[in-house]
Amino acid sequence: MSKYIKLAPALLSPVNKSKNNMRAEPTSNAHANASLFILKATEEERNSVIMDGELQEKFRKICVFCGSNSGNRTVFSDAALDLGNELVKRRIDLVYGGGSVGLMGLISQTVYDGGCGVLGVIPTALMPLEISGQTMGEVKVVADMHERKAEMARQSDAFIALPGGYGTMEELLEMITWSQLGIHNKPVGLLNVDGYYNSLLALFDNGVDEGFIKSGARQIVISAPNAKELIIKMEQYAPGHEEVASRTIWEIPHLVDTFTDNFYLEQESTSTLLSCLCSVFNYWMNT
Repeated sequence: MSKYIKLAPALLSPVNKSKNNMRAEPTSNAHANASLFILKATEEERNSVIMDGELQEKFRKICVFCGSNSGNRTVFSDAALDLGNELVKRRIDLVYGGGSVGLMGLISQTVYDGGCGVLGVIPTALMPLEISGQTMGEVKVVADMHERKAEMARQSDAFIALPGGYGTMEELLEMITWSQLGIHNKPVGLLNVDGYYNSLLALFDNGVDEGFIKSGARQIVISAPNAKELIIKMEQYAPGHEEVASRTIWEIPHLVDTFTDNFYLEQESTSTLLSCLCSVFNYWMNT
């Protein structure tokens, strides 16, 4: 094991360079500096989270889950076009699955033609299947479906599911689950075009009746029959469910990664970092 670990420069005094190694001496008040560094980052994160849940005039980016098929009725294509136009009207950028066919192609073309940003995220394996001809905006190619969903979630302020098949429903359910777990508290909307999702909503209600879904968690899912009404409801959304685990717990590993830089701290001083993280965790849990 290496004698040194990477740590944020905020914890360290100026670097002590020599011919054979480069290291940084811990400051006398390293614990205090670390706490301030973490709490500052924490406050920024918390402000961002608060913005996700508070009443907003509009979102900056909305992730839309939808199918690579258009469905058998024009009402579904019309709904994709309507949602795209509503995003343009509100100057909201689109994050989506990256395809150029089906409902994905319709909404991405509409948003792009309306002058708003479009980011498509697609796994390499699906490119021959879901991309036909020119793609709209920026396309980010990722390794697999897990990375695709994580990137789409990271880039977005809210989520909307248009009618779709297994893939669309799986993506929707994962975002609902992440909200229940406390990983995010961004609004999750279901565009229930012509009652397409009535059975799914009824299944959620039955889950509450049978004791598998808490009534508070049922409210994670916001539904409406048209785009305008849905986005208004999503702007008014405030999380009311009890999270399974605090978002703090999910984010601590990412905070540690964030603090890494090109400076090094002696291995025996890692207890300083651990103590600091415990202090921050206790602070979060009590505020």
